[in-house]
This record gives sequence, structure tokens and C-alpha cells, in this order.
Amino acid sequence: MSQANAAFSKLLEFERRALAFRPGHGLEQADSGEWAGVVFRIGNARLTCGIDRVHEFISPPPVTRVPGTKPWILGLANVRGDLVTIVDLPCYLYGERSAMTSRSRLLAASLRGQAVGLLVDEVFGQRNFVGAEAGPAELEDSEALREYVKKEYRAGNEVWRELDLDLLFNTPEFLNGAAA
Repeated sequence: MSQANAAFSKLLEFERRALAFRPGHGLEQADSGEWAGVVFRIGNARLTCGIDRVHEFISPPPVTRVPGTKPWILGLANVRGDLVTIVDLPCYLYGERSAMTSRSRLLAASLRGQAVGLLVDEVFGQRNFVGAEAGPAELEDSEALREYVKKEYRAGNEVWRELDLDLLFNTPEFLNGAAA
């Protein structure tokens, strides 16, 4: 095989591997104990959720209120031509509206094929937990999170609790945003 053909074959292999890659799900990651998440804050709670569940995190766009919905549903927003339901996650969890600040962000995700934006107090970015200790979450101060947080990751002095979006998105109360 010529040197050009060998180089081309190598590029094809890289492309195949890149197309098959899913963050947080690679065999290499499972073997190494690596887990990738988006890390963020709600109040004093330091949370993470799987990077594969969040499409992006953005500054909150203007929102149009939808009558007849629960207070934690802020409304609808146009994000690059797509209608996104905006949920005030701290309001849903704790019953109090979030204070919008310059650090507030939306975690853009999908709920049953529909776009949903979860308003959080601050996003720190992506974090790879390599060799981090994963274990059951210890939640003494945050009863509201107990239903949705089952695991936590310890890396050095930091503790990040995993907010399980599958649990959240399958909760009947979360799915029923209509006001009573």
C-alpha cells in the first residue's frame, strides 16, 4: 500500500471513530471510569448532568408567557427558529422564582422529542470526571433534589451531584405543566 493510501485509510478510520463517538458512552470512558457532564449551580447546590442529555447552554432569550401554566413554566422562547419551552428549574424544585442574573443560563435538552430549556443559576461548563469517586448522593439539606439526584461525583474537595434528567423528565408533575 502506498504512503498516500495508508494516510487516507487512517483518515477514514478517524472519521469512522469520530462519527461513532457519543460523549459519556465510549467504551474507553467506561473502562477508565470517566464520566462527562455539564456542571452548574442552582442556589447552593452544585450539580451535573450527563453531557449527552444537554445540547447546549445559552443565555436566556426573551420568553413569551403562556396562560394557564404552572408558575415554573416561564413560557416559550424562539431559539434560532425553534420554539423552546422554558422551565425555571429552581422554581420547580423549591417553589420560588429564580432571580435572573447575568450568570443565569438555559440548559437546552429534549423532552420526548421536544425542545426544553432548563433555567439554572450558573453554568460552569463541561467537566470530565476521570477516576472520580461515584457513589450514592448524600442529601441532607436539599429534600427537593432527593427525588432526582441518586449519584454524586467526588473529585478532590469538590462534590457534584448528578441531576438525573430522565427521572425529572418522567415525573408526572413535571410533565403536567397545566395550572390547576
